[in-house]
Amino acid sequence: MADRLLGAVCVIVAAAMAWFARSYTAEISYEPVGPRAFPTLLAGLMGLAGLWLLLRPRRFTPATPASTEPQAPPNLKAVALCAVAVLAYGAVFQALGFWLATAAMTVPVALAFGGRWHKALAGGLVMGLGLYFLFDKLLDVILPTGVMAFLLGGR
Repeated sequence: MADRLLGAVCVIVAAAMAWFARSYTAEISYEPVGPRAFPTLLAGLMGLAGLWLLLRPRRFTPATPASTEPQAPPNLKAVALCAVAVLAYGAVFQALGFWLATAAMTVPVALAFGGRWHKALAGGLVMGLGLYFLFDKLLDVILPTGVMAFLLGGR
């Protein structure tokens, strides 16, 4: 039941994101994609994930009796760690630059979901650098380089 509720919330929030993103325009066109592409893409992905949560078949096993065991409460420590990581990401995004801030945010989120240190660090580096080159080089979206500007020619 909780996953269907989350799915409904995701669909509603995605619709609102897409509605507000349609008015995003840049006064000066400096990027080929424009400012509305990223929030629209996120809204589409979140809407599809929400629909999947809403419409997926229910797992039902009639041969087993209903469990009377109490369910474990949500891991509030992991949720708090993710929230702090995302807030810190927004705070250091400009100073550290996109790829380093993304890598630094990915590590605690991966740890909150049960990842191991070395895999979380490797995943963070791959995600940070991979997304940087995807957006900056392939999509030509200008991202902050932060402390690594000297390596990339002072951008």
